Amino acid sequence: MARAQLDKDPTAVAGMFDGVARRYDITNDVLSLGMDRLWRRATVAAIDARPGERVLDLAAGTGTSSAVLADRGVDVVSCDFSTGMVLEGKRRRPDLAFVAGDATALPFADDSFDAVTISFGLRNVNPAVQGLTEMLRVTKPGGRLVVCEFSTPPAAWFGALYRFYLHRVLTPISRAVSSEPEAYDYLAESIIDWPDQAGVGAMLHEAGWRSVGYRNLTGGIVALHRAQVPTA
Repeated sequence: MARAQLDKDPTAVAGMFDGVARRYDITNDVLSLGMDRLWRRATVAAIDARPGERVLDLAAGTGTSSAVLADRGVDVVSCDFSTGMVLEGKRRRPDLAFVAGDATALPFADDSFDAVTISFGLRNVNPAVQGLTEMLRVTKPGGRLVVCEFSTPPAAWFGALYRFYLHRVLTPISRAVSSEPEAYDYLAESIIDWPDQAGVGAMLHEAGWRSVGYRNLTGGIVALHRAQVPTA
């Protein structure tokens, strides 16, 4: 099974997610000890989408967050590069607009969305700055971006505890609950290799986003990054 050492080859990573699509949400719930629900709610709140606004949900998976937005009257497009995720999402919510697409070459016109969001997927975009540039392209002037991603706890003791969980606890649990435990080996490796909060902020600036900021969730295990498209 391909893992992080494959340097995020899109085909390999997409195939890996195809294999876990059916049990993806329940596995995440178990591995995060239910915290993924809190992170999802915080992300939806940060997007702050109004009824009638058009939102692109990237790395949408099976559409769990997209469904919440759609149920609030938001015009949401769910996009994922894993066809397995897209098919599973369509099976669960046939009313949602699912699109298979690569974040580095989005199949949407310029200035198409009021907001773009990506949760736990930016780590899989290669190169990440190119993906962020594409997100900027398809967002209207003044529009916003919300990135929810694993990050680096600022407290050293908590960071050490978190790394222990990733190395020693996550793998045995994933082997018990997932049909593709190697995918969660990749998860742990990709988290450890991912830049910290400041590093992600630098990537956002490099891609052209402005009003960049973040707040930590769960002690910095996850960071919620926000940015805006310049109006001029």
